[in-house]
Amino acid sequence: MSSPEPTSVRRPGAGDADAIAAVQNQGWRETYAQLLPESFYDDAALERRKGMWRRLVGRADDTTRLMVAERDGTVIGFAFAGPSPDAEPARELHLFSIYVLADHHGTGAGQALLDAVLGDEAAQLWVARDNPRARAFYRRNGFHPDGTEQVDSDLNDLVEVRMVR
Repeated sequence: MSSPEPTSVRRPGAGDADAIAAVQNQGWRETYAQLLPESFYDDAALERRKGMWRRLVGRADDTTRLMVAERDGTVIGFAFAGPSPDAEPARELHLFSIYVLADHHGTGAGQALLDAVLGDEAAQLWVARDNPRARAFYRRNGFHPDGTEQVDSDLNDLVEVRMVR
C-alpha cells in the first residue's frame, strides 16, 4: 500500500473556485454547526459561495493572497489574506479565512497555508470566540487577542475576537 501524497500548496486556478467553495462550506459545517443554523452551510450557501469564489479566484494580486492546499489531486483547504477592511485596523494585513477539511486536521496543511499567505508578517484576524481549536492554532503562530471583540450581526450575532501578531 502506498502512502498518500504530501500536502502541496499552490495558487489556485479558475477551475479551483468550486472546490474552494466546497471546502469553505464543509468547513463551516464542521466548525460552526453548534454555533450557526444550517442556512449558513446548506446547499444554497454553497451555491452563493461558488459564485463568490468564481469572481475572486484569479483576481489575487500583490495585495490579496489566495492559496489552496491539495492532497492526492484534491483541494483540501485554502487561505485568503489581504488588506484589512477594518476602519481602524490593528494591522494592515488581514487573514480573512483559512479552512482545512476536518479529515486533514493535524497533517500540516493549515500551517502550510498560513505560512504561504502570511509568512512571518504582522497581521490580524477575527475568529469566533467559541472556536477553541482555531484560537489555539493562531496562538501557536504568535497571535494573541488584542482585547477587541465584535458581534457579527451577519453571522447570527456570533461574537468574534480580534487576534494580532
